[in-house]
Amino acid sequence: MSDVEFLVHSGLGRITLNRPKALNALTHGMVRDIAEHLEKWRADPGVRAVVAEGAGERGLCAGGDIRSIYEDARSGGTASWEFWADEYRLNALIGRYPKPYVAIMDGLVMGGGVGISAHGSHRVVTDRSRVAMPETGIGFVPDVGGTWLLSRAPGQLGTHAALTTAQLSGADAIHCGLADRYVPAGRLPDLYDALATRTPDSALDLVAETPPPSPLAAAREWIDHCYAPDTVEEILVRLRDGGEAAVAAAKEIEGKSPTALKVTLRALRTAAALPDLESALAQEYRISRRALSSAELVEGIRAQIIDKDRSPRWSPSTVAEVTGELVDSYFADLGDAELAGVRN
Repeated sequence: MSDVEFLVHSGLGRITLNRPKALNALTHGMVRDIAEHLEKWRADPGVRAVVAEGAGERGLCAGGDIRSIYEDARSGGTASWEFWADEYRLNALIGRYPKPYVAIMDGLVMGGGVGISAHGSHRVVTDRSRVAMPETGIGFVPDVGGTWLLSRAPGQLGTHAALTTAQLSGADAIHCGLADRYVPAGRLPDLYDALATRTPDSALDLVAETPPPSPLAAAREWIDHCYAPDTVEEILVRLRDGGEAAVAAAKEIEGKSPTALKVTLRALRTAAALPDLESALAQEYRISRRALSSAELVEGIRAQIIDKDRSPRWSPSTVAEVTGELVDSYFADLGDAELAGVRN
């Protein structure tokens, strides 16, 4: 069995991530295979639309292969540079794909899973969807175009989601601009049947339903107020002085990597002014390469994924200790190593 399977039927090119025991986490080989097939299907008149889905019932994709990145970072390697470069090029390809790209965002959709879905033309969530960018919890920063997407969410909802790593419901994802249509999981077979004979727009008009209310939308007032400042320190002050939900958000943020928090906030504020997805991906590539050499990423993955003690020892240990110079280093120009090929 392949880690990702491809099938063309009824004019649909179907991409099925096939690592259900690993929550369909993306490997470098999977990224390359998906890009290769998308390029081939781009010019294939027998493929009128693409559908991306995950095997099993737990989720589309829980992100990248974190263990491989951990081993690479711990050994001082650079293999992850090439993985990220190919992954970000794939994200850009999906974002500008000339044919309908239907992403079935059922179950968990995290990190790299967002990258292969939320840049598509037709993004479908369900009652089981849980969409998140959990990177600050492992000493990393939202990537795969996550800063581009979250910086464009209404008000400060994207900042809240990025700093707390909150899991968004399907309704939240639609409200934040990470998804388009809501189809209850029990009706996904009806959607697949409709896609076989209709355009994606027509199929979704037939099957999609009105999403339930978005809890995040209801919390917009306090979120916009608390996350308006451009420093993590001031955001935390406002959250601690807020109501019960705000205080709970502050506690979530306090457990994340202080360095990752500050870099993430700057990345979001910067991405909001960038002209396109490709520019955001180029910025994220600079940050990712710098993160690979940091002790934060190794420690964060160790605590959350390897040892699972959930007690990371961050250094610096507080946001106050994270200097502007340290944050600047994550955004430094890479010269000849800058991400290339995202605009082809």
